[in-house]
Amino acid sequence: MLILLPLSRATFWLGNETLRVSAALFALNRTRLCDRLRANKDVPKNAIVILQGGEQTNRYCTDTGIIFRQESYFHWTFGVTEADCYGAIEVDTGNTILFIPRLPESYAVWMGKIHPPEYFKEKYAINEVRYTDEIASVLASKKPSVLLTLRGTNTDSGSVTREASFDKISQFMVNNTILHPEITECRVIKTDMELEVLRYTNKISSEAHKEVMKAVKPGMKEYELESGDNSSVLHYGHAGAPNDKTIEDRDLCLFDMGGEYYCYGSDITCTFPASGKFTPDQKAVYEAVYKSSRAVLGSIKPGVAWPDMHRLADRVHLEELTKIGILQGNVDDMVKVHLGAIFMPHGLGHFLGIDVHDVGGYPEGVERIDLPGLRSLRTARTLLEGMVLTVEPGIYFIDHVLDQALANPAQACFINNEVLARFRDFGGVRIEDDIAVTASGMELLTCVPRTVEEIEAFLSEAQGSTKSFASASS
Repeated sequence: MLILLPLSRATFWLGNETLRVSAALFALNRTRLCDRLRANKDVPKNAIVILQGGEQTNRYCTDTGIIFRQESYFHWTFGVTEADCYGAIEVDTGNTILFIPRLPESYAVWMGKIHPPEYFKEKYAINEVRYTDEIASVLASKKPSVLLTLRGTNTDSGSVTREASFDKISQFMVNNTILHPEITECRVIKTDMELEVLRYTNKISSEAHKEVMKAVKPGMKEYELESGDNSSVLHYGHAGAPNDKTIEDRDLCLFDMGGEYYCYGSDITCTFPASGKFTPDQKAVYEAVYKSSRAVLGSIKPGVAWPDMHRLADRVHLEELTKIGILQGNVDDMVKVHLGAIFMPHGLGHFLGIDVHDVGGYPEGVERIDLPGLRSLRTARTLLEGMVLTVEPGIYFIDHVLDQALANPAQACFINNEVLARFRDFGGVRIEDDIAVTASGMELLTCVPRTVEEIEAFLSEAQGSTKSFASASS
């Protein structure tokens, strides 16, 4: 029988009008994990899950600390914000133990109050709190049949999770293959409490996008946003390509950003004209992406294969680019030569949760599709109720990719190079929304102006407000 604790006072809250998140969210996560593990025939009685949290590290060889963010699996399981902790769960009962570092007295001088174990027991509604130098003795007293540790590959990064390790772990039987697929699958399906946090991050991030849209004006620097032909560079804005261009009147601005609250994230992209008014070409490409976005949103429901949604977006793009005149010929034939990947080389979207590119994209039995565009999908799964994903179709004019297509007779025959030349410095358009898969369709979490008419009206109103304020100030 699972052990339950009073959770009413155990909440995360940043004050004012921010969201209160109950420790019940993580208690439910642990319950779900234990349920899955008990149903796994390979998990014996008296098994214990042991996870190691993130460590506080410094910048290179200095004593300047890097801002700490909890390791995602550890956060999903315990909701603990402090560094250098471990956590254990007795699978049969759900009894949970948090291990905290035993801090030196000097910590109180430089870093603040040293809290006793009872403080963390109440803060996180945990059954037991002990020190990390007691892990071996505490676990030994439980006489576990096996310790389940986390080891697996992140299918987005290719990196392997950090498996828990502590002094004298060798005295225990350890299994590092069972836990990872089970806890990952738990993270793929969001609970109602997790969805509440994700709705909140989307609400705040949507408002942030709208505030930026109000503020942008030609003459500002690109480090205040992403714009112009740089919007065709998918991860533009890194150290090797800083945001240092001056925004010009006819530029398109592409903003890909999202806030995080208690480690739960959001990921939204808005594309809009710096001048407040789309040019005819900008409007045509934007509306092409908008049509593909809404076609996908209208098709999402449980049982739908995510690669089919990517294919749908590709087809709409090809149809619309043909109407614009950039492409010519039969769309079915364009699909056969993967022409859509020339204009959308990335995947349609990804799972979203505690990680922006959340885990679980390619579990055992789900294979990556080795075809242009589709190979970049971060998941090829069939959709299930409770999944949260981004839907982010885009059309980009990337010289390198376009030149490759023009050098390929199978693709070049569909491209009207004279019309394409007009779009060489265009950049790109992306529309990215966050959605939750429901029992019969999807819930749109993002709330920003999306149609051309909505965007232009919003920008016009914002510019009018600015002028009114300036007149009143003068």
